[in-house]
Amino acid sequence: MDDMEQKSEGKVTLEFSKTTLWQIISGVLGVLLVISIFTDGFGFGSDSSPTGGVVVNNQPSQPQLPSLPTGPVDVSADDDPVLGEEDAPVTIIEFSDFQCPFCKSFKDQTFGLIQENYIDTGKVKFVYRDFPLSSIHSMAQKGAEASECADDQGKFWEYHDVLFEKQQEWTTIGASKLKEYAADLGLDSGDFDSCLDSGKYEDEVNQDLSDGSIVGVQGTPSFFVNGVQLSGAQPYASFQAAIEQALNS
Repeated sequence: MDDMEQKSEGKVTLEFSKTTLWQIISGVLGVLLVISIFTDGFGFGSDSSPTGGVVVNNQPSQPQLPSLPTGPVDVSADDDPVLGEEDAPVTIIEFSDFQCPFCKSFKDQTFGLIQENYIDTGKVKFVYRDFPLSSIHSMAQKGAEASECADDQGKFWEYHDVLFEKQQEWTTIGASKLKEYAADLGLDSGDFDSCLDSGKYEDEVNQDLSDGSIVGVQGTPSFFVNGVQLSGAQPYASFQAAIEQALNS
């Protein structure tokens, strides 16, 4: 509305000039009209214009995301859960979110093939690290902490599988289901519930999140195959190619 009002005021000035001087300097007025349009449109006139270029350019910009790595990067496995032989020639580090539907797709469609063909054959060591997207997944943090509590009792991977299998259930009902799953797996309920309620692993999960951000993780799932990033729930063929390249390099 302010921009329109300013343009209207300019029009009154222009009409007054045309009626008094049209016969004398009509050509000059045409030039002035063009200049007036361009200076208004590009913000070269009064600094008070709310839509001038200067004001628009001063609007807050979108936050800058970290640059994606372009080659192998040094990614720590920390002390997070591992599947496979310690001395396997290829290490895959996954940053994941138990509430993420794409992470579930990877688990359901691709992870089993990687495990069968590469982890169980001693070629790949697979590490799971947490990257809860709490701004869009309200239960992701607690799910990650619960998995760490299950790891305390040696049942991380079994609990990992249950969280993805029943993703829709526990993300809707809440923490009571996280405790129920632990009991169903035969974990000590008292120890597990105390671990989860106390927030024992909140800092651990947050450290994973920070480490992932530092190496360029911007979403889940995100993987590093011997340090080379592979983002998203890629088909098995993409992992196969990346693993074979790592094995042959």
